[in-house]
Amino acid sequence: MQCELCEREMEKLTIHHLIPRQHTKRKNLDISSTIDICSACHRQIHALFDNKRLAKELNTTEALRNEPQMDKFLNWVRKQKSDKRVIVHRQGKFRI
Repeated sequence: MQCELCEREMEKLTIHHLIPRQHTKRKNLDISSTIDICSACHRQIHALFDNKRLAKELNTTEALRNEPQMDKFLNWVRKQKSDKRVIVHRQGKFRI
């Protein structure tokens, strides 16, 4: 299975709601589209961005990929082995 953000082949993927469920529940909207991503990408998204910004600005795969902080992470994580747990930080520092 391939992560829809970093494009690494992974054993397991997680489901990321492009518009956070907190936002859709509060506004009584239908659940948004989802993408299948690795846990490293998922954790990095939520470490960097609050749900309000995710709902308003970063609600597509392309928007997430093109966001400068996420792009920096994706360029780094693509070089990492898929069987290693990636540690993410809000400051944009990454390590295995």
